[in-house]
Amino acid sequence: MRADIGIIGGSGFYDFFADAESVVVDTPFGEPSAPVSVGEVAGRSVAFLPRHGRRHQFPPHRVNYRANLWALRAIGVRQVVAPCAVGGLRADLEPGTFVVPDQVVDRTWGRPHTVWDAIGPVVHTSFADPYCPTGRDALLAADASAVDGGTLVVINGPRFSSRAESQWHAAAGWSVVGMTGMPEASVARELAMCFSTVCMITDADAGVEGPGVSHAEVMQVFAGNIERLKSMLVSVIGALPAPEPDATASCLCRRALDGQRLPFELP
Repeated sequence: MRADIGIIGGSGFYDFFADAESVVVDTPFGEPSAPVSVGEVAGRSVAFLPRHGRRHQFPPHRVNYRANLWALRAIGVRQVVAPCAVGGLRADLEPGTFVVPDQVVDRTWGRPHTVWDAIGPVVHTSFADPYCPTGRDALLAADASAVDGGTLVVINGPRFSSRAESQWHAAAGWSVVGMTGMPEASVARELAMCFSTVCMITDADAGVEGPGVSHAEVMQVFAGNIERLKSMLVSVIGALPAPEPDATASCLCRRALDGQRLPFELP
């Protein structure tokens, strides 16, 4: 089974299509969160992988991001769209708002952050612009109400932020806060894959007056917007360009490893 577009589902998003083939992929980093489901959407071959597992059994700091991305690449995926649930850090970003960020700040720790940890040639990867411009354009075109740009700050979880932390993130000028955006984005870049995300705001984090966010609140808002998100993704899939061979790909995401000697071969 082969696919050229990959969708990674976040909290509350555990399936995408009914008629799909399940593909088990071995990776050097262990098992991915679940077998990869491959099916057809908008005339395209698409792979779907639930980030937290099919039963939401993997907390954000225990997700095997490296295995997930490697598994998708191994079956042909080069363009990944990875929705996630986030808290809003600005008053104008209310629950139910979709944000397509253009920057990310990584505040996670203790997670395996790179596929290039083998002894051998050192591999440095450019990450100045972490999200694929082609993927971002497709996401924004698919939902006219989506907010264009902003910074996603990624915390370790699984606890939510303290009020002081939330106010600190907001004061820094960051837009939304989540727990799964890194090292997912940077690992995708290390594997020369295009990667973009749409952040669904489920709460106001803890930076405003009133009680802090709860897990139940997050899941309730996500469930109320899941069909809108799936519809958006169908439009995105139909709008993404046809896959290009690795050797002639034009997107800079796909050229991230050009000119470097790698310690091992990619799938």
